[in-house]
Amino acid sequence: MAILVDENTRILVQGITGSFGGKHARLSLDYGTKIVAGVTPAKGGQTFEHGDHKVPVFDTVSAAARETGATVSVVFVPPAYAADAILEGVDAGLDLVVAITEGIPVMDMMRVRAQMAASRTRLIGPNCPGLVTPGTGEKSHGGCRIGISPGYIHKRGNVGVVSRSGTLTYEAVWQLTERGYGQSTCVGIGGDPINGTSHIDVLKMFNEDPETEAIIMIGEIGGNAEAEAGRWAAEHCKKPIAAFIAGATAPPGRRMGHAGAIVSGGDDTAAAKKAILSECGIAVSDNPSDMADTLLKRWGKA
Repeated sequence: MAILVDENTRILVQGITGSFGGKHARLSLDYGTKIVAGVTPAKGGQTFEHGDHKVPVFDTVSAAARETGATVSVVFVPPAYAADAILEGVDAGLDLVVAITEGIPVMDMMRVRAQMAASRTRLIGPNCPGLVTPGTGEKSHGGCRIGISPGYIHKRGNVGVVSRSGTLTYEAVWQLTERGYGQSTCVGIGGDPINGTSHIDVLKMFNEDPETEAIIMIGEIGGNAEAEAGRWAAEHCKKPIAAFIAGATAPPGRRMGHAGAIVSGGDDTAAAKKAILSECGIAVSDNPSDMADTLLKRWGKA
């Protein structure tokens, strides 16, 4: 079992005919992901071909979902059009939309959030690497890779990973795999100030997932999401958690990297978040190279 997606999930790619969307569609197909449709307006009727795969392209998400049974969309659409692409997936009644696009205007995302308030569709991202449920085949192939994460570093196992940072997600996954510990599902929630899924949302899913036995949570300076997640975990989560907070050297008021990574000097600093997480019983790593080892010690596996 995994959270959100598995090897049977049927996926459509919005922007599959673009260079970036096409590149990652091919990598996902190589991984074993069931990409069943592409969507590019005015290019319906074309076919996206890769090896033995022939993926039909549709003009709209609703047509693609209706004809292929796709329940999940991944968005590789330029920022100016990405909000409408997300909402197209919502209107089509998809279970999940994963928005990889970086640089979507905040006002656009405020509109998306308002229109999604009563929706059944879950949004991951934007400005995220996506998610991976590793498979059990060679190099973990046969699972589900949605987005831009390097599939080959993953290994099927029992550790859930949730992160605001793409590159730190990959670092945590690689450390676990190198030590022989695989992952149940790895979720990059994105670093923008307005996103669709929070740390708490993913922790709840991992807590309820019988396959997930331990969790790595990666956060950044800015906002209070990590602190809220820590307080929730202290009361409700039965599984060991290790955390890392990026941005310890960032001065107050300075924006660092992700749009949401800006601190005011209060509880949104790295030091404040680390202190809160420690008080909540979460093992906190001071160095990104120690994330896996910190979890294994907390888990009693070291």
